[in-house]
Order: sequence, then structure tokens, then C-alpha cells
Amino acid sequence: MTSSDSPQGLFGDPHDTLPVRLPPGPPWRRFGPQRPKRPAYVIRPEDTDVVNAALQLRRPLLVTGFPGVGKSSLAYALADDLGLGDVLHWPVNSRSVLTEALYRYDAVARLRDATAPEHSGRRLPVEKYVVLGPLGTALASAAGSPRVLLIDELDKGDIDLPNDLLTVFEDGAFEIPELSRQALETGDRTARVSLTRPAPYQAPDTGDEPSKASSDAAGSSATVVDGWVYCQEFPVVVITSNGERDFPPAFLRRCVRLDLRDPEPDHLKDVVKAQFGEDFSGADEDTLAAVEEMIDKFGEAGRHGRLATDQLLNAIHLRLSTVHLDPRVLDVVLRPLDNTDAP
Repeated sequence: MTSSDSPQGLFGDPHDTLPVRLPPGPPWRRFGPQRPKRPAYVIRPEDTDVVNAALQLRRPLLVTGFPGVGKSSLAYALADDLGLGDVLHWPVNSRSVLTEALYRYDAVARLRDATAPEHSGRRLPVEKYVVLGPLGTALASAAGSPRVLLIDELDKGDIDLPNDLLTVFEDGAFEIPELSRQALETGDRTARVSLTRPAPYQAPDTGDEPSKASSDAAGSSATVVDGWVYCQEFPVVVITSNGERDFPPAFLRRCVRLDLRDPEPDHLKDVVKAQFGEDFSGADEDTLAAVEEMIDKFGEAGRHGRLATDQLLNAIHLRLSTVHLDPRVLDVVLRPLDNTDAP
């Protein structure tokens, strides 16, 4: 909106041509033919030891910590570091049930197809309408090809959900009753079912080829015997929790627990260097001093409120890419998450 005698746009700069070309966003917010580049993940050596213990023991890794400390990002960093393809993601909420993570059976589609004229009188196989969920797909991974499964914010789920998960993790198997009944009725003991397909990010009509690991996962299926899915390779399971409630001891003792602490200044400097190292090469002394001040202020945030690491990365990106940046903007970006006062 502008006045009749003003060439300026809503945001202050004159607009000679429209649409206006926006400045580039940070690498982790750039979308296109390739997926956004996630911020570099820097992990403490002692945390690496805990992660390696979970991998060696084939136990779920239960990661706790304040929101924004890097719990979910750890799963993606693991998948990249180990070359295990796309992460299978199950975001948990108050309505989540175990079945949705194991498999989906589209009974409505099967009924619709059964009543169609071209299928009249034909028995439609149940497996055509079954798709394994993220947990089911992770458990059905082929031997030697584990998948990374992120169970996000388990503490938001029903109180019985951890114990339900515990049974599946211990047994390494689960039943699909619809296929069990079909096996009994028809005598056909085996069935092939589709897997969840965490498709790699790819814009339409680019000609880009997805990675081999992603392609293989996207087009594969699993064999179900007598209605049961059996685990051949225990997945790399990362479970996150914001600490909104406690988990039962039986569940905790079967997990390897990792508590991600709030980052201290030295750790923050490593994170910032990993993400912006090349960008600092052409920065002037004032900019470098401002970044150092932001890191120090972030490290002292305990006196003002809690901050997430990505807030610091966002603030530094603005400082590096904006010629004339109002300091009040940084105060807004670095506003604590647990109160309304700016730092």
C-alpha cells in the first residue's frame, strides 16, 4: 500500500518493477530442485559415545532436552553420517495410536473396488490395500539395510503408548489381523505389502535423479507371513521428548537415554563456525564483533529466558547478509521462548 505521491512500497524501498526479487534465505530455508541444506550438526564427544552405545546395543535412543536444542536434527544427522537414506518420521500427538505407525488398511477403498462392475464377483487381495507405516517400514527393513526412524515428541502421546511401543521393540514383530484372516481363509500364507515412501525432495520436471538409497526404499515392499511382519534388521530409532511427562521404568530401561544440554559458549562457537565458516572470510571487524556479542548474549540467556540454537543461526544470517540492520530486529529474532521480554 502506498500514497499517490510515494514510489515506495510497504517495506520502504522503491519498487521499480514487480514482482520484487527477495534476498536469498538461509541455506536451510532454500527450496528448489534439491532439499534444503540442514544446518550443520555439531555434537559433543560425550554425546557421541551415548549414540554409539545405542547403535551397538540395538536399542532405541531416547533424547530429551529443551525445544530447539537439536533432538530431532540428531536423527537426520545420523542418517546422513551413516548413509542410511531418508529418515522415517512419526510425529506423535495426543491422538496417536500404535497402529497408525505400524500399518494402514484402506477398507473403504477395497469395498469401493469390490462393488465396481469390473470386479464383480472377484475376491480382491487384502495386501493391495495395506501400507506399512513408518515404524512398520523400519521393522521390515531388509537384513543389512537398517533405516532411521524418528519418533518425535513421544511425551505428547497417550499414557499407554510407550508400553505399546515396548512390546513391538522387544518382539521385533507385529501382526496385521486383516492379513492373518486372509491367510486362514485362503491358505495363501505369504503376501507382499507396500512400504511407507519418504520421497526425497524433488521439484517436478527437473530431471534430477533421487539418491539410490531413496529410490530403493521408495519402490520396495515387504513380505508378510501368516499376517506377521518380522524384523530382520533392528532400525536406528531416535525418540524425542520435551520432558512434558515421565515414562514408565519398564520403557526407560530398554532405551539408551541422552539428555542434550543447553549449548555452552564454546559449543555454540563450534556450531556457528561449522555453519558460517566460509561466510566469515569476507566479513569486516564490526560484523565479527557483532556475531561474537550475539554468541555471548545467547550463552547468557539463562538469566533472561530460554533460546533455541536455530534462533542464533537466524540472527547471524541476518547480520551477515543485511547491510543496514536495525539492532531491534535481532532482539526480536533472539526473543526468549519462555517469556515475553526481549534479551
